[in-house]
Amino acid sequence: MCGPSEGQSRSHERRSGTDDDGDFPWDLGVCDAHCHPTDTMTSIESISSMRARVLTAMSTRSQDQDLVASVAAEHGIRDRSALVSDCQEASRKIVPAFGWHPWFSHQLFDDTAGNGGNSTYDPSSSSLAEQKAKHYEAVLSSSPDAEFVASLPDPKPLSGFLAKTRQRLEENPLALIGEVGLDKAFRLPSAWKEDEQQERDEGLTPGGREGRLLSPYHVKMPHQTQILTAQLRLAGELGRAASVHGVQAHGVLFDAISALWKGHEKEVVSRRKQKMVAKGAEDFSSSSEEEEDEDDIWAEINGQAPAAKPRQKKYKPKPFPPRICLHSFSGSAQVMKQYLHPAVPATMYFSFSTVINLATAGGKDKFPELVKTCPDDRILIESDLHTAGEDMDYYLEDICRKICEIKKWTLQEGVEKLRKNYEELKPQPRCRDAELLLSVDWPDDKIP
Repeated sequence: MCGPSEGQSRSHERRSGTDDDGDFPWDLGVCDAHCHPTDTMTSIESISSMRARVLTAMSTRSQDQDLVASVAAEHGIRDRSALVSDCQEASRKIVPAFGWHPWFSHQLFDDTAGNGGNSTYDPSSSSLAEQKAKHYEAVLSSSPDAEFVASLPDPKPLSGFLAKTRQRLEENPLALIGEVGLDKAFRLPSAWKEDEQQERDEGLTPGGREGRLLSPYHVKMPHQTQILTAQLRLAGELGRAASVHGVQAHGVLFDAISALWKGHEKEVVSRRKQKMVAKGAEDFSSSSEEEEDEDDIWAEINGQAPAAKPRQKKYKPKPFPPRICLHSFSGSAQVMKQYLHPAVPATMYFSFSTVINLATAGGKDKFPELVKTCPDDRILIESDLHTAGEDMDYYLEDICRKICEIKKWTLQEGVEKLRKNYEELKPQPRCRDAELLLSVDWPDDKIP
């Protein structure tokens, strides 16, 4: 997530010398894995004219949760088939994401059961001003002065936010959790000055920095981690993917996420043991539930009665998201390899953007190694822009071309692979029967 003014200024600098994009295969389906169009609501009307097929619209704070939900209601993709078909309504491109960004994590107080009653704020107190000061002193890196505290919003309960997010996810079957994460670099913006408040751009959704000077205050990492892990647990419970932000906190972020899947790691089978297994049975990660479903189908093929249980395979809730996208990934190749370890039970994706990954000399230097290290089936693209329209299309094409060049893919191959990866990020169909039936080598008298 970059600041709106920053992202927009970059978008206008590139206009001169733009090549004709007639050879770019937009018709194969270009999917933006991470963007913020609701930060500029006046840009929403341009969605229908965009060439990208899917825009994954993030929410980040109190002011944009309802905006993302309303834009998804009007412009949302209705089912998974639209991801692979270019026949949906031109205006229906939005996949919503609901989450609370680390830049705004100080605005929540943790009143959940997992916090053990150690809340930093008591809304039933007779002195809410004192409670507010107590909360911000507890979660910010140094004691903020009274004037700065007065400029901050009253803290909101994490439990209430999680309940509302659960409702939004249930109302939007393709939605994911996002944008969430950890950020050691960010500092809170200073309080608005009266003249700044009068001159602010009314076209921007409130709550962002909007060019204000930065204060000396950071949100403490333990508090950021509490807010992050609560949202990741919700994603795991509901089987949704999560779009995760990480800046100058790659080690802490890995520790926080991996703590959630502790005890759920996949068995790592040695090469020697793999050689002892018949060819064609290499998938050592199959769950017991999947194996039982296959046993039932084979029982029917052989004229036997299957076990008495529902034919539909239900998602088994986990304490971690089944799929995680590290957006605009800026860690090292070594950190990426940690997430790709075969014991990791979540499917990890890494998305890249021009405005973040290629914004600095250091980012440009390490970008090729990151792209080469990332498996072909785990890479995604994003714009991370705060306004929909032509600029968003431009940056999606730009990052796609750069990845294809490094991967030595044709544009057609690259767009196809990236779209298929995005399809896998979305919630999967619950029933595997059709998939299994198609793959079975049926006896002649049992062909359906």
